[in-house]
Amino acid sequence: MGALDGIKIIELVGLGPGPFAGMMLADMGAEVIAVDRLERGAALHLAVDLNRRGKKSIILDLKSAEGRDVFFKLCRTADGLIEGFRPGVMERMGVGPDDCAAHNPKLVYGRITGWGQHGPLAQAAGHDLNYIALSGALHAMGHKDQPPMVPLNLVGDYGGGAMMLAFGLLCALLEAQKSGIGQVVDASMVEGSSLLMTLFHSLKASGMWQTARQANLLDGGAPFYDCYQCRDGLYISIGAIEPPFMSQLIDKAGLPTHWLESHMNTREWPARKKIMAALFMERRQQEWCDLLEGTDACFAPVLPFWQAKDHPHNIARNSFIDVEGVNQPAPAPRFSRTSGQVKWGPVTKGQHSQEILSTLGLNNEEITGIMNRKIVQ
Repeated sequence: MGALDGIKIIELVGLGPGPFAGMMLADMGAEVIAVDRLERGAALHLAVDLNRRGKKSIILDLKSAEGRDVFFKLCRTADGLIEGFRPGVMERMGVGPDDCAAHNPKLVYGRITGWGQHGPLAQAAGHDLNYIALSGALHAMGHKDQPPMVPLNLVGDYGGGAMMLAFGLLCALLEAQKSGIGQVVDASMVEGSSLLMTLFHSLKASGMWQTARQANLLDGGAPFYDCYQCRDGLYISIGAIEPPFMSQLIDKAGLPTHWLESHMNTREWPARKKIMAALFMERRQQEWCDLLEGTDACFAPVLPFWQAKDHPHNIARNSFIDVEGVNQPAPAPRFSRTSGQVKWGPVTKGQHSQEILSTLGLNNEEITGIMNRKIVQ
């Protein structure tokens, strides 16, 4: 039984961040009902969409009055809702926060967008790269004298978006248990990724962050906090920031001992980085693993994500699991009593439509009629 057992969430299926937030909640025991849309022409589908694991699915036509009536019946049984459409879309369909609150005043209405529900850019299209550009996160990433790098869409979509939404939903659900009243959670990826940058605002305010990329402690400027290529073309990561850890690296790797005295001298960093790059090219990745892994040198091999499951540490912790023949990350974080679990693999659209309808007080004749009229599929 997961920590969120007994919680019911309605997820209006959209792009990745909303479904990922729903997946996180499902992993922790919540009943997550994915409300899928009727197909309108061609659409791109993943053959395996792990964001749909552990959920139930109903295909529902929200553009019809009868479909909205079914939706409101569902809302009456739910604790929270997730939607990720442009501001105003849900209101125009007649299923906005006020519409839903009329049927369930305690419902927490979670909204995830790039720009937020209001503001000059609220109606503009965008993606992760745009959101982290506006938050200032993108400017800090990349190589010296080159354009900002294009990172994986983790900072805006998932760290600053999905996880902030899940956190906000749970905060509002706790408050609703006391007040008996739900509220809207406005999760903006710009603001979420800005919040993730709090440390760097602290560094800047403390005079410890330069404007130039790759000139700082945590952006690849420091030789002791970077990735290096090995003789076999594979890579390793070094993160020996603190002096005791740098001392270990110096001792194990055979670097000059006097480096420790001027560890944070930024003028020395470029030359030392060249020396370290040459040193790490002398051995294969596995040889460096044999020498440094498990020590206080702050070391790890750089693994492709599809090979991470094979590392002994990840095997020991069951960090990856097989569900219905597909290897995937296990639920996180871990709990001492109420462990998360993947109840089943990705659901197909409409897989639970009849089951869900039967929980809403509809009899068999009503369910058959709704299905025949394609209000629900």
